[in-house]
Amino acid sequence: VKASNVLLDHEMNGRLGDFGLARLYDHGSDPQTTHVVGTMGYLAPELVRTGKATTSTDVFSFGVFLLEVACGRRPIARDVDRDGRVVLVDWVIEHHRNGSLLDVVDPRLVGKYEAEEATLVLKLGLMCAHPLPNARPSMRRVVQYLDSDQMVPLPDLSPSA
Repeated sequence: VKASNVLLDHEMNGRLGDFGLARLYDHGSDPQTTHVVGTMGYLAPELVRTGKATTSTDVFSFGVFLLEVACGRRPIARDVDRDGRVVLVDWVIEHHRNGSLLDVVDPRLVGKYEAEEATLVLKLGLMCAHPLPNARPSMRRVVQYLDSDQMVPLPDLSPSA
């Protein structure tokens, strides 16, 4: 899942689109492929190392998606000021550690957002995009965090972690 594959209908409901990659592979073959496919910035570190996709690698991609939507930035971007590339996850972590997490929210929102909701999405994005697969929440837990009716509090996400 990446932002460019999420389409919005006339009522602003999200719909997934672009299943082009799925058509390229034989669905009867072994899913444990050695060919790593995907978009840079969304690939979990262990997927790049092992070539094996798991539910945890999907959670990583979803975390990057959350950060991309909240920040209005691509997962990997060129930054002339920094003389190179900026990895979105690293940029958000840096702001979180500096106590300026809300500074990463998309400036095009011009402050018209709920700070608690933005903080939840950003912290959840960081949890999902954790470099260690076992530290990532399950998608069931992610949905519980996002579902305001269930009010499941996020675990403490220390800025020094």
